[in-house]
Amino acid sequence: MTPVEAASPTLVVVRTLLALAVVFVLLATTGWTTIKHRPVPGPSREAALAAWARDRLDQRPLPGPDTPARGIAAFFAGLGQARAAGLAERHPLVVGNLDGAPVALRYRANRITLDRALSAERGRVHDTRLSAEGRHEAQRRLDRFRSLLRPGRQILAFDPTGTGRTAEVLGDLERARRVSVIVPGVDTNLLTFQKTHGRYGAPAGMAEALYGAERRASPGARVAVIAWADYTTPVGVGVDAMTGRLAEGGAERLVRLTEALPGDARVALFCHSYGSVLCGVAAPRLPARVTDLAVAGSPGMRVERAAELHTRARVWAMRDADDWIADVPHLELGGVGHGADPVAPEFGARLLSARGAIGHSGYFEPGTESLGNFAAIGLGSYGSLVCARADSACHDGISGTEGRRRA
Repeated sequence: MTPVEAASPTLVVVRTLLALAVVFVLLATTGWTTIKHRPVPGPSREAALAAWARDRLDQRPLPGPDTPARGIAAFFAGLGQARAAGLAERHPLVVGNLDGAPVALRYRANRITLDRALSAERGRVHDTRLSAEGRHEAQRRLDRFRSLLRPGRQILAFDPTGTGRTAEVLGDLERARRVSVIVPGVDTNLLTFQKTHGRYGAPAGMAEALYGAERRASPGARVAVIAWADYTTPVGVGVDAMTGRLAEGGAERLVRLTEALPGDARVALFCHSYGSVLCGVAAPRLPARVTDLAVAGSPGMRVERAAELHTRARVWAMRDADDWIADVPHLELGGVGHGADPVAPEFGARLLSARGAIGHSGYFEPGTESLGNFAAIGLGSYGSLVCARADSACHDGISGTEGRRRA
């Protein structure tokens, strides 16, 4: 910067705004978003919460949905199985999304909500009052509900309202010693929760790949993986994608999830794209059980240095050489933009290899070093990690990493 530029705050602001304009152009031309979703009429969460608030057990009100997870757990522990099951039957949309409620009860409640949502959607598929596009969307939702209802699927959260939210568990969450949570990014909803094409770029496929990699690396380990699409993500390119508003709301939900997980398992977060913005916002409030926070393809974490995340968790970062997000200016001004680049050496994250990922959505592809590194973090096998460069210090300060590997 020249002395004239340094002395001109206005010029600096103009240059920054121009850089942010480039962000929007890049996102519009590189495919950050490919689908635009319209809200779909469905069950009202507000109505479900109102019914919950009116209900009574032994003349006493039910705990509010914002009650800390410990309080919710204590409430259900004192009910007994029969009365807990009765609550799940009467209020499945609430119980199925209630952090602190028994995991098996949440699975059961969400199957009830899925059954009811499936029945409601059947009528819309052939409703001539809807446009052809509306009927097609109804069919897609119907197909998604059927898929989520398949035997063996463990749905930890499900809300079909609007474009919908969900979370799925792979493995035995109640007995797990290590839990991996996948936090996805933009344009994630019920319809994009799983995909046939681009399978490992969608939350369900990401979780499937990570769980499989962890099981192959350590067959006897007690692990679980959560595909966590239980927050409202930005839709397409716009203000929501470039600000932290939705990340703030999602961060509250993520913190509640990590506090409510059963047992004392260690938790690792794997945050992709806009999901890394959310994880950055959540970081200072995460419980001590969250030992690792890994970001991939990140537009920023809304801080300038990893130390500013104020978390005891180890912070890891990776980016594939072909990921277009590298061309997005990493800056923040007036709440727009997400701050420094997490893979910049000065950021201070532990830098991992993403070899083989190929692009922005390839980090969970089987056979990639990125997925292998994620699995090693999920298992706590830090000695198996492959650092980003030969001169990297990604293992430093972690015990038991002798014989460490570097790219």
